[in-house]
Amino acid sequence: MTKILMVCLGNICRSPLAEGILKSKLPSNSFLVDSAGTANYHVDSPPDKRSIITARSHGLEISHLRGRQFNSDDFEVFDLIYTMDNSNYQNVIRQARKEEDKLKVKLILNEVYPGKDLDVPDPYYSGDQGFENVYQMLNEACEIISNKLTS
Repeated sequence: MTKILMVCLGNICRSPLAEGILKSKLPSNSFLVDSAGTANYHVDSPPDKRSIITARSHGLEISHLRGRQFNSDDFEVFDLIYTMDNSNYQNVIRQARKEEDKLKVKLILNEVYPGKDLDVPDPYYSGDQGFENVYQMLNEACEIISNKLTS
């Protein structure tokens, strides 16, 4: 089973959306998808209501997810770790214990724009349209990831 982790800062906006989107595109008997945040602000909290509403508008249910903090043990569990932005990429890389750990970590938008190192913007302060924009970015990236993993 291939295990994939989506990581943002608080694990209530971008990474739960990414988790829900990628889960919907991969067979659950072959893939496990989870999410985490690099900060501990929202441990055990559900996703932001705007993430839940945005996901539902696209036929996805993420309200059952709960925030958790990324830790170095995640390198042992997960095969691929996708970060939502450069800051969280650096936070995850800093916890790597060996070079193999670092090779698992990728910026998610590099799937769409290879080598550009673009950030998925944090929609927390940007209103409902910001969440929809993030959903569209993540959906495009997750489609590419899904195609790579299942072809």
